[in-house]
Amino acid sequence: MVTYTDLKQSVQEYTQNSESTFVAEIPNMVKQVEDRIQHIVQLPVFRKTSSGTVTASNRFLTTPTDFVAAYSLAVLNGSSEYSFLLNKDVDFIREAFDQTTDTGLPRFYAVWDHDTFLLAPTPDSGYTTQLNYFYKPESIVTAENTWLGDEAESALLYGTLVEAYTFMKGEQDLMQLYEQRYKEALVKLKELGDGKLRQDMYRSGQVRVPVQ
Repeated sequence: MVTYTDLKQSVQEYTQNSESTFVAEIPNMVKQVEDRIQHIVQLPVFRKTSSGTVTASNRFLTTPTDFVAAYSLAVLNGSSEYSFLLNKDVDFIREAFDQTTDTGLPRFYAVWDHDTFLLAPTPDSGYTTQLNYFYKPESIVTAENTWLGDEAESALLYGTLVEAYTFMKGEQDLMQLYEQRYKEALVKLKELGDGKLRQDMYRSGQVRVPVQ
């Protein structure tokens, strides 16, 4: 378990560098490592569920502010019946439903832009939606304590050390050592996120790796 204060201190001790410019850059190094881990390993902690609404004759749905990528999007047809939409390309929807007057219960969705989904057919009524999505959690730099700090401290530490030695143009042998330690920590984390925490799944859109 490591806090940001602990991590920052460890990086300075490993590198034996407390120069002000270097220390000021540590937050960016940590954020770069967090971003890399979040895109390599699909952990449940990086998933969120959000409810929204669509209105009649409006085929656009706004994504949450912390949205990165969608796992699934469903429309509630009635009080509790979930109808999962199929993810399609924008061009498919535009060609298949070229008339915005083609209305009904939405069956498809596409990522229109980072802030908006395009639905088809155009909703014929108001519906509640449920989005299961990949999001970017708050960095340990500002939160001080995070899941990665608690459960993946080796990946955070060695990943940050790789960034630190790259910044310092440090010794290649140490950089290679930290790179190897970082990769080993990622393998264990990936086994946890894509293996042990994902024993079964309804759809095939999620990564699944065998666990020994």
